[in-house]
Amino acid sequence: MPPARQGDGAGSGAVGASTRPLSVSVVLPCLDEAASVGQCVERARRALAEAGADGEVIVVDNGSTDDSSRVAAGAGARVVHEGRRGYGSALRAGFAAARGDVVVMADADLTYDLARIPELVGPIADGTADVVLGSRLSAATRETMPWLHRYVGTPVITFLTARACGGRVVRDSQSGFRAFRRQAIDELGLQSVGMELATEMLIRAARAGLRIAEVDTGYAERVGESKLSTFSDGWRHLQLLLLLAPDLLLVGPGAALLALGATVLAGSFAYPRGVEVGSLRWQPVFFAGIALVLGLQALLAGAVLAHHSSVASPAARRRFAFIGHPRLPGRCLMLGIVMALAGLGANVVLFARWMSGDATPSGRGHGLASLSQALIILGATLACFGVISRFLTRSRADSTAGTGHGAPGRTATIPAGDTAPGMSATSQR
Repeated sequence: MPPARQGDGAGSGAVGASTRPLSVSVVLPCLDEAASVGQCVERARRALAEAGADGEVIVVDNGSTDDSSRVAAGAGARVVHEGRRGYGSALRAGFAAARGDVVVMADADLTYDLARIPELVGPIADGTADVVLGSRLSAATRETMPWLHRYVGTPVITFLTARACGGRVVRDSQSGFRAFRRQAIDELGLQSVGMELATEMLIRAARAGLRIAEVDTGYAERVGESKLSTFSDGWRHLQLLLLLAPDLLLVGPGAALLALGATVLAGSFAYPRGVEVGSLRWQPVFFAGIALVLGLQALLAGAVLAHHSSVASPAARRRFAFIGHPRLPGRCLMLGIVMALAGLGANVVLFARWMSGDATPSGRGHGLASLSQALIILGATLACFGVISRFLTRSRADSTAGTGHGAPGRTATIPAGDTAPGMSATSQR
């Protein structure tokens, strides 16, 4: 394995001017993998020896009920036990126990070709990358990767991850075969306990300015039963993305829904009696009301989360700094009340016209009815937001005053070793 070259400085996570060969720690999370973990350890040790690397293999037993620990130790691995269940918990325990300059993470089920460890570590040793992923997609088959994962789950999560990172990063963001500089990853403060660790690592690494590369490393059929849960693990990834990039999944779609609702509402003036769709009559105002409410709620929720979350990007927090303005709750409450009253006033006008005998309102009357409903709905939403914001602001102020420390507006963190709201801690590959 080639020696490390001089790095680009502390900001890149490089080792520095050291010319000694990099030491490598291979971390394998393990849950009931007695049938395969021994072979994985042997292959990893053989790859390190053939590359002339000073290395170790760490197997993190995550609560196995079979002989996984004994088999791993017999094959020459250092076994670490992690009681907190979850793929992310096991990996973070392995990262903490690693002694090498470079950490290689893989699975203990023979899906990854551990003989290709030198190909992963090569760009790091050459000083051209800080994180290297082994892509599975070119070698994936129906037997190795389910159709739903290959063509839906992985591409969608990879696309969202790239958006959260600010651009294209890799083709296979969910690969569990990776190499990285241990010191650089330690400084990222990874907190996920489940499969979503793969996404968190990429997003935090990209934001920290680490150089990310990707090489094709193949993918084989696993030995034993998969611990992956398609829908629950996918949901945890989405929750993580909401925390790390709320402007991606909330603010953007919310703004689009608001614009769509406003457009449809304007169209209700042109088609006051609805639009014929076959034998049905579609009333645009009903869809407009739903789109306006959902859009405004998503936009406000994303702005609040981006401002108060310590794991959102600094750019997102700056963009929504107005959320922390002390007068915002009162202004939202007042504006909401004014809008709701205006909508009620329009309804009073319409009711008066009906009482005067105008039982067939004109197109302008239908448009006024649509507008009044939208004003009432949006006004009520803004007023509720103002009340809740004021309550939260006072609660944070009281909490800060009581403890004598803390920074208001930075409270939504993912505690280390814990999980984000709604995330299960039982996921394991």
